[in-house]
Order: sequence, then C-alpha cells, then structure tokens
Amino acid sequence: MSQPKSPSTAINGITPIQQMISSCSGALITSLLVTPLDVVKTRLQAQKNPLTKGKYFVYCNGLMDHICVCENTKGWYKASGHFKGTLDAFYKIVCCEGVTALWSGLPPTLVMAVPATVIYFTCYDQLCAALKVRMGERAQEAPLLAGAIARVGSATVISPLELIRTKLQSQKQSYRELTNCIRSAVQTEGWWSLWRGLGPTLLRDVPFSAMYWYNYERGKSWLCQWYNASEPTVTITFLSGAGSGSIAAIVTLPFDVVKTRRQVELGELQATNCQVSSSTFSIMRRIVAQDGFRGLFAGFLPRLIKVAPACAIMISSYEFGKAFFRKHNQERILQQLQSTNT
Repeated sequence: MSQPKSPSTAINGITPIQQMISSCSGALITSLLVTPLDVVKTRLQAQKNPLTKGKYFVYCNGLMDHICVCENTKGWYKASGHFKGTLDAFYKIVCCEGVTALWSGLPPTLVMAVPATVIYFTCYDQLCAALKVRMGERAQEAPLLAGAIARVGSATVISPLELIRTKLQSQKQSYRELTNCIRSAVQTEGWWSLWRGLGPTLLRDVPFSAMYWYNYERGKSWLCQWYNASEPTVTITFLSGAGSGSIAAIVTLPFDVVKTRRQVELGELQATNCQVSSSTFSIMRRIVAQDGFRGLFAGFLPRLIKVAPACAIMISSYEFGKAFFRKHNQERILQQLQSTNT
C-alpha cells in the first residue's frame, strides 16, 4: 500500500505558506527584541549630532534599513536629556517617556520588514532545496547561490515600495499626488526610476546574504555533529546564526558604510527633486580621501552588536517555526495512515 501524501506538503516536509508564516513570526519577534537597541543607538547619535527638521537618517531594526525624515521637534529621534551611555539612555527613556518609547517607530518599520523577510526566507528555502538536487556533488555550495538570488529578488521587489514610502514621509503628499509624481517620473526617466538606489543596496546585501547562508548551513551541520544531534536545536541555530551573521557583517562593512551614506543622500535628493549625483564608488573614494581606509569600517562595533543577535534571533525563530509545522504535518500524515489502515 502506498503512503498517502498531503497535497499541501512541499519541500522539506512543509508548505510555502507554512514557510511564510514561520518567517513572518521570526520577523515580528526580531523586531520586537532588536528595535529598542536601535532606538537607543539613534538617540545617542542624535545627542552628538542633533537631527533638525528636514534632516535624514537611517533607521534599522536589525532586519533592514529605512530612511527616516525629521519633520518636527517632537519625534522619537529627539533625545530627552543628556545620555551618558547605553544603559543610562535605556534608564532615562523608560523613566521619562515610558517603556513603550523603546519601540517607537516600530509599526512603519514592520510594514516594510515583514513582507521583505517573508519573500527573502521563503525564496531561499525553495531555491536551496531545488539547487541541492540539481548541483549533485556540489550541493554544499547551494546555500551560497540560493542566498544571493533570494536577496536580489527580495530587494528588487521591495525597492519601489521603499522609494514610495520615503516620498510620502518627506513631502506629505496625498496618494493622488504621489501617483501623479510617480507617473511623471516613469514618463521622464523610465521604469528604472522606481528602482533608484537599488545598486548600493545589492552591493552590500547580496554578498552578505551569500556568505551568511553558506556559513550558517556549514556551522549548523558542524554543531549538529559536535552535539551528536540528529536535528538542529534552537541553541544550535542561534549560535550558527550569530556566528555567520558576524562574519558576513565584518566582511561587508565597507559596503554598509557606503550604502548608508548613499541612502541618506538619496533621500535628501528625492525631497528636493534633484538628480542623483553621487555614485557608489565616488562615495567610497570620498570616504577614503577624508578619513582613510579606516573610514570604510566606521561603526564596526555597533553594527556587529546589532547584526549578530538579530541574525541569531531571526534564524532560530524561523527554524523553530519550520520544525513546529514539520512535526504537525508528520502527525497529520500518520493519522491519515492509521485511519486508512483501519
């Protein structure tokens, strides 16, 4: 008697819908845990370099970067009092503004982070499984290629939405005015204008993604052997995610510095309806001329402190969700078998 197969069960024992739910849950958990760190970091930066009205800065919840514009003097980016350090900032923000202030700016961030993460993780899993079958003896390299392709796809899909959100945030336009603005830009510069700024993003994110997934899969396999575990536990996925995220963050840091400057400049140019004048490599040359090669590694420690736990939390949450659904599917198939036999 042949074993009944669930029509909804796909690659690795779970369906694409279940993969999407797992990645969505991971994105929510990561945002909830990492956002306070970024709020405190931005407050400390704003204390040293006050953010005046019309000033742009990059906000990141550990999953992806977002352009933010200072529209008034009452935004969450305004520092309350003088902060002596990270712990002091946590204490004063909670005392003066309440605990919820640590999650300021979370809703608009989730609007972009959740769909991007769902597309990215689901595409990776589907691609990696398909590539492992096709690559045969070189299957170990499948995560490298799948991670790069998945990042290109998710960044390309989200890029126009990021541009639209930036325009809405900076110019207080109605949706009709925004539609006319986008239509005019497409007629003048072509459809490519909707993906302006995508190049610098890909230069950083694609190598990061390729290295991250390759090192993660290798690290996870090695730790499973070390702990004699048949399946990766939450601890194994957490450690593998933190380690691989740290390595990828260090290697791609110069592109992150360039991308951050490029993104801020792009937001300011969009707000003033000016043409983009600085290319990625011209910004890199400018940084080296002003600050030397050390300038390309600015923010090394803050990025590492943020990326490592964010990657660890995200991947362990995602893997936990997949394991839950996989077990659920196996139990359902077992019940179908038992009912068939009886």
